[in-house]
Amino acid sequence: MDDQQWSGVRRRVAALGAQPSGGEVFGSRGHGWVLEDPLTDDELAELEAQTGVRLPDDYRSFLTSVAAGGAGPAHGLFPARRVDGRWRWEGDGADLTDPSLLARPFPDRGPDPEVLDALLAVRPEEEDFEEIEDFDDAMEAWDERWASLVFAPERTAGALVICHLGCAQREWLIVSGTHRGTVWSDCRVDDMDLAPLLDAAGRPVTFADWYLGWLREAEETVRRAAAHP
Repeated sequence: MDDQQWSGVRRRVAALGAQPSGGEVFGSRGHGWVLEDPLTDDELAELEAQTGVRLPDDYRSFLTSVAAGGAGPAHGLFPARRVDGRWRWEGDGADLTDPSLLARPFPDRGPDPEVLDALLAVRPEEEDFEEIEDFDDAMEAWDERWASLVFAPERTAGALVICHLGCAQREWLIVSGTHRGTVWSDCRVDDMDLAPLLDAAGRPVTFADWYLGWLREAEETVRRAAAHP
């Protein structure tokens, strides 16, 4: 994918922000329709040199021709920024990204579903305890077992957090491994494993699909809101 894919995107985002009904788009009050400046080619090269990974092509071209981050799906696209000479992504939960693991392949498989189901089956229920303190202790111990499976650092090797949806739900861009270039949903806070986003035909969603699909939906939301004030 070349830079032409992103032609006019900054203009379209600015146009949405200028509409009185722009606030009807979910998450827009957070990002305010503001796009950061794009990265220069040198800045992108430095970011990739520090992380040891070549980012997916559509994301790379977005960074250099549209923006380093800002207005985007949900509460916005986490920006890539240089802080004290080191590159990192910033946002609510962006610290879940481990830059030192980005070059490692994202796992082809997550935790064994049967193991997860077995653990979910013994999740403590408050009504089974006479004392709330006993329930809290049991829940804390269960949470530790759950986290050791689904929140282990290796689970998100080769992936970076690109946005948050609220309520500790986030989305990741896979940058290494067989799933490279696809976007995954993270609802682990709701006792589910990571899962790929799929389009209407059941195909994995790429970064360009993800961003441009959001932009089209945002434009339609604003159009409908303006037509029915």
